[in-house]
Amino acid sequence: VVVGDQDGVITCFGIKKGEAVPVFKTLPGQKIARLELGGALNTPQEKIFVATGSEVRGFTKRGKQFLSFETNLTESIKAMHISGADLFLCASYIYNHYCDCKDQHYYLSGDKINDVLCLPVDKVNCITPVLACQDRVLRVLQGSDLLYEVEVPGPPTVLALNNGNGGDSGEEIVYGTSDGKLGLTQITGSKPIAKWEIGNEKKRGGILCIDSFDILGDGVKELLVGRDDGVLEIYNFESADDPVLRYDHALSESIASIQGGCVGKDGYDEILASTYSGWLTGLTTEPVHREGEELKLSQEMQSKISSLRNELEHLQMKVLQEREKYQQSSQSSTAVSSVPAFSVNDKFTLNKDDASYSLILEVQTAIDNVLVQSDVPIDLLDVDKNSAVVSFSSCDSEPNSNFLLATYRCQANTTRLELKVRSIEGQYGTLQAYVTPRIQPKTCQVHQYQIKPLSLHQRTHSIDHDRPVNTLTLKGQFSFAEIHSWVVFCLPEVPEKTPAGESITFYFQNTFLGTQLESTYRKGEGCFKSDNISTISILKDVLSKEATKRKINLNISYDINEESVRHTLKLIHPKLEYQQLLAKKVHLIDALRELQVHEGNVDFLLPKYRSILEEADQLLEEYKRQPAHLERLYGMITDLFIDKFKFKGTNVKTKVPLLLEILDGCDQDGLIAFFEAAA
Repeated sequence: VVVGDQDGVITCFGIKKGEAVPVFKTLPGQKIARLELGGALNTPQEKIFVATGSEVRGFTKRGKQFLSFETNLTESIKAMHISGADLFLCASYIYNHYCDCKDQHYYLSGDKINDVLCLPVDKVNCITPVLACQDRVLRVLQGSDLLYEVEVPGPPTVLALNNGNGGDSGEEIVYGTSDGKLGLTQITGSKPIAKWEIGNEKKRGGILCIDSFDILGDGVKELLVGRDDGVLEIYNFESADDPVLRYDHALSESIASIQGGCVGKDGYDEILASTYSGWLTGLTTEPVHREGEELKLSQEMQSKISSLRNELEHLQMKVLQEREKYQQSSQSSTAVSSVPAFSVNDKFTLNKDDASYSLILEVQTAIDNVLVQSDVPIDLLDVDKNSAVVSFSSCDSEPNSNFLLATYRCQANTTRLELKVRSIEGQYGTLQAYVTPRIQPKTCQVHQYQIKPLSLHQRTHSIDHDRPVNTLTLKGQFSFAEIHSWVVFCLPEVPEKTPAGESITFYFQNTFLGTQLESTYRKGEGCFKSDNISTISILKDVLSKEATKRKINLNISYDINEESVRHTLKLIHPKLEYQQLLAKKVHLIDALRELQVHEGNVDFLLPKYRSILEEADQLLEEYKRQPAHLERLYGMITDLFIDKFKFKGTNVKTKVPLLLEILDGCDQDGLIAFFEAAA
């Protein structure tokens, strides 16, 4: 087993008599970004290749270095794939292909590259690299040119050859996305063929690693999947079509790598997983003890346990001695203070299903507490997996615009914390997380996350062009790079780098309401179309503010479609009705339970009230999971009302109380009539 770690150390070990026996270990250096096995085609892949910084190094299985290749990449290598003498490397946006360390092909991607793969050359008889890009696209290359793009249902984070060899045709690729979806696509010479796709119904973490291995011993390779919430899954191909989840196992940290093989004992296969903080875990097919037998520890096992106990005691003693030594030296007159370094693996992503942001923080040592502070109004939502104790501090929003202060106190040995927040569109600023691990001396790291003005919008590949739209047009003396930077400031999931070409079009969908936005811009001109007036209003305010900061004079024109307001209200109404009904049911639960206790049974109640009592726990759970949902919808309808008349030059804020009364009545026609009569 060979492992590359964040300290730049490559460790190779084997297992003899249940003990890990080291084969070789290299000296520390730059963090190892990727580790791959390679070798001549159709021979055992026994050569070890690692990517650190912009360099690729090669080692034999005995630890002798035979290759040190300094690439011409200006950024660190993020992804690597090796096939015989061909080396495929990717930095953030750049792809390079080398053959025998000589530069062959180069490609500049439109968005960040997360992974790279090449179809097996011996099966497809040509070099076909595939890039997994952040904008929900797989880019298939031919030489230095884009052959075609494959749209996938989420940002792809990892690619793997189906069955380890690309399937019968050699053209099948399995991808995993950052929002936890799995899929299989056949990459033919002319077009992609989607084979199957598995959604993330159980709301599990994003997929970080995939391997194919026959762990069940049925002659068909299973799909092994590792996720960022520590769930390890085994999918079995029972029928020729879709894979079926057969087993899963929860580890406490994100799974960085997963492999199937025979490691510990001849004849028994294992799944080996490495986690973020450096643990290696093996799941074996070897029966631990037969059913019906009492578990008797063998002499070998007992001596192993006692040696582990001794080792632990020795380590604890060593830690205490070092701590005392540190305390003494820190109090001496010649003391030099040093802050211990620790790395935080963080992820801040928008969930399409419930229009909330997930903030995942992972540290290599136990977390003591996390303080969350925000200068914009946001709601914290409940996360089932979160066992930390949260306490809120009252904050003064006026002088220092502090809207949220919450402290999460973690239980012992918690290395991963997941939070959920929901923002309000139009209100933008910064969310900060202060992470304090359980290390001495006490130290803290601050991580910042931007809440963007149109924070609930998500990139999409296509939109419905038949909807009634409002249009905002900007003209002025600005460059392509300047207007692109304004769009990056306003909207999530837009690549930081200015796109190639003279103009660009991006499509977005509002994850909360389902409204859409089309943005097309070039040097000196920008055009934004949306079926939601509020989206256009927010863009108008923010873009003019950004242009004013840079002293750029903008000519702003807009075209408002009255029909779009009715259309947006019809999109919001079912959600409004559902939330109002949920709130009414929840308010009735206590009274109904009291009646039940008083009367002894519920036979006398109407069926609709009986069903409320039967579903009481689920209703309360759902209501608790999405606080302020109804207020959010009220707020959006109020904004829509104000924005509609703002474009006409009328201030209707005095009519808002009347609007709220109509909203309580939950009458769609009455609401539309009010919007139209208010003029």
